This record gives sequence, structure tokens and C-alpha cells, in this order.
Amino acid sequence: MGRLVITHSTYVEGLIPLLKRLAEEVGIETVTPAVICRVRGRCVGLRLRISTPITGGFKLLARRGTSAQEVFVVTGWERQKLQDHLDRLLN
Repeated sequence: MGRLVITHSTYVEGLIPLLKRLAEEVGIETVTPAVICRVRGRCVGLRLRISTPITGGFKLLARRGTSAQEVFVVTGWERQKLQDHLDRLLN
């Protein structure tokens, strides 16, 4: 079971409960939400997608409405396994 690092005061709505479930999975070491910002496009509902690989894991992009937030996940999982798991969490 991994850990969820809570360091900010604001998060994309609905993101923290989803990240808690992700952190409970075997193979996920650390989940860290990071920078939140406004974006031009509009996203209906909460979406999570893998953005880029980082040392020891991946950077995700969480989007809801006109907000986007980076999330760093340290894991030994492969990219496709993580994306499939994210898709299941969102459904």
C-alpha cells in the first residue's frame, strides 16, 4: 500500500478520494498532487491521463471543468497498466 502526500490547500474537485483509492493498490508507492492551474478548454467530469514518464513513475494530468492539476505517481507499473487502472477508477 502506498501513501498519498497532501501538501496543497486546493485540489481539483473529486481528485483526493480517487487518489486515495489509487494509493491503496499494491505496486503504487507514492501519489503526490502538485500544481493546479486554469486551462482554456472545458472538460466535463473528472479525467486522469498519463502525461510523461518521470524517474520511478509517471506524471498524470487531472482535469475537471477549466482546472488542471499535475499528479506525480511513483510506481513500478508499466504505462498501460497504470492507464487501465485509472480508467477503471473513473468508471
